[in-house]
Amino acid sequence: MRTRLIAGNWKMNKTASEAATFAAELSRHLSKAPTDIELVVAPPFTALESVRRVLGPASPIQLGAQNLFWETQGAYTGEISAPMLKDLGCRYVILGHSERRTLFGERGDGIRKKLQAAFTHGLRPILCIGESLAQREAGSTDEVLAQQIHESLSGFTAEPLESLTVAYEPIWAIGTGRSATTEQAVTAHQTIRAVLATTASPSIAERTRILYGGSVTTQNIAALLSSDQIDGALIGGACLDATSFATIVKLASTTRSIGV
Repeated sequence: MRTRLIAGNWKMNKTASEAATFAAELSRHLSKAPTDIELVVAPPFTALESVRRVLGPASPIQLGAQNLFWETQGAYTGEISAPMLKDLGCRYVILGHSERRTLFGERGDGIRKKLQAAFTHGLRPILCIGESLAQREAGSTDEVLAQQIHESLSGFTAEPLESLTVAYEPIWAIGTGRSATTEQAVTAHQTIRAVLATTASPSIAERTRILYGGSVTTQNIAALLSSDQIDGALIGGACLDATSFATIVKLASTTRSIGV
């Protein structure tokens, strides 16, 4: 059975001092965090150290990063490497987010090299994929998701993919307040798992966690997680409020999945 994962992507929000205060508040809310769920927060690079110090080694909340560069070190001004993130205590890293794709031009080969760096240095990547509104309305969602998976995962053996998590984030639902319906999300997750079965292996596809992301709130998380096809959530805006994020975590723990 796949363990649910709830991850909060802070994006470009909170200074280091603000992040430390927030992490302390979140820790109080989740002092009795559910043991059946993995929890991750992904602050900006500048706040990783301060958040790590506040959380401490015994916290159930794990640290993630929002991106990395594929080289280990060198003349790459402004970039952050996997060993740097590992040294800061990161366990997870978000890669291929739609904002990286649309605003910064990231594409398949570059994302694949970032995945390789994460695997090599023991970070667990959360690979984001998703279609635009135009692509959905054109009926090409399945094709887009398959292409993004193939481009990102081509050439990998089964072993590193054991630590992969995939996040389905329809671009039209990110930060818009317009979430995919449970039926839409389930259909997309089924497509992703089928593509993983042919790209990697049926066993990898069965074990890989697939999260939903895109205007996740306290109001829709229970409906989304009512399906056993959805293994958790990658949360944006709702994770910036400690009460909201903690409520989502608790709802994720108490919502029972059914085979949908």
